[in-house]
Amino acid sequence: MTDTITQKSKRPRFINDTYRSDAKVGRFLSVLIFYGVAFGLYRGIQDNYLVELVQIAPFERGIVEFFRELPGLFLIFILAFMYRFSDSKVFKTGIALSAGGLAGLFLTSSHDFFLTKFFVVMFMVLYSAGEHIIMPVRSTIAMDLAKKEKTGSSLGIVSSIGQFGNIAGFLLVSAVFLCLSHLGFERSDVAGYRIVFGVSTALMITTIMIASALKETTLKAPRQRFYFAKKFRKFYFLEVLYGARKQVFLTFAPYVLILYYKADPSVMGILYAICAVFTMLLSPWIGRLIDKLGYKTIMVADTLILIVVCFLYGFAHILFSHNIAFIVVSVNFVLDAVISTASMANSVYIKDISDNQEEITATLSTGISVNHIFSVLIALIGGWIWTVSGIEALFILSAVLGLINSINAATIKVKHK
Repeated sequence: MTDTITQKSKRPRFINDTYRSDAKVGRFLSVLIFYGVAFGLYRGIQDNYLVELVQIAPFERGIVEFFRELPGLFLIFILAFMYRFSDSKVFKTGIALSAGGLAGLFLTSSHDFFLTKFFVVMFMVLYSAGEHIIMPVRSTIAMDLAKKEKTGSSLGIVSSIGQFGNIAGFLLVSAVFLCLSHLGFERSDVAGYRIVFGVSTALMITTIMIASALKETTLKAPRQRFYFAKKFRKFYFLEVLYGARKQVFLTFAPYVLILYYKADPSVMGILYAICAVFTMLLSPWIGRLIDKLGYKTIMVADTLILIVVCFLYGFAHILFSHNIAFIVVSVNFVLDAVISTASMANSVYIKDISDNQEEITATLSTGISVNHIFSVLIALIGGWIWTVSGIEALFILSAVLGLINSINAATIKVKHK
């Protein structure tokens, strides 16, 4: 009893206010920071790498994203294969797969033989598999460690800490490419990408070492292999719509900045860093809003704001001069990153209507697979829509999906407590 009180007194106040007194969250949060830095490095150069070195056109970008998102579509089957694993072990497995993907991408940037579309996509898929495996168990572990009435706050803290790592990664990308540009290297030179992939791989290996010492949570195996329930049908529909509209921004928003506005890796790194700063600062606040106002209110408001973002993203180049349009699109890029954080409300919604922790993990995993049913299709046809009808049609489609999502969220019946 004395040890628990001593441990609790040494922790920051926001940790004591949010997490159970017996929860050892320090190592879990450390893993999220290192993983976040590695992700920031990778994400900060991904699209420029595909454009500058691999020569992926907008139409091909949709095809690449189709394959990259397949692990999300098949996540329910991947986790069914690991149904005897505890959530902590699933978490560690996902980190190891992501590390393998980054090591492979470092290999593609170091050897001309591997710098082909096939190998690049293959290693991107491997990284994506680890990333998708981590998604549901990260939320489940975060909610399990929290006090009963602080699940939204816990998710906000976890998101904020991950974003703190992302900021460091994005700023490192900008620093590397700015330094290389001053040394006379071209933006399409492989040196910068090689450095970033190498550092990212080293950080992910460090993450594996820290994660290996993670203790088991109260979430034990085995879990159900497959899980669908009628009471979650609105959640499944929310995930389908969210996945489709998210994919438009995830896949094509950076391409708009790179191809329309000539944003180089240093500019993209700064933009991603700004996104991460706002997300880091606002995630805990959004988490508290979810606890205070309820998940339904946040769900509806999130997608209504998205409609405005989509309109400006698709039509800024028509409404404004080139320089003003770039600023408008950059602001929308940041705003979309912030409102995407509100998807935490979906996890709180699931916890509210679930009977136990096992059901939460199973449902979140199923939700990710359902999410990707439409997202992989949008990724596949998005490049074609861009080529045939322009970016205007692409972002109008995203706005329509957001509106339908708001209508669906408005029909949710909230438990009165």
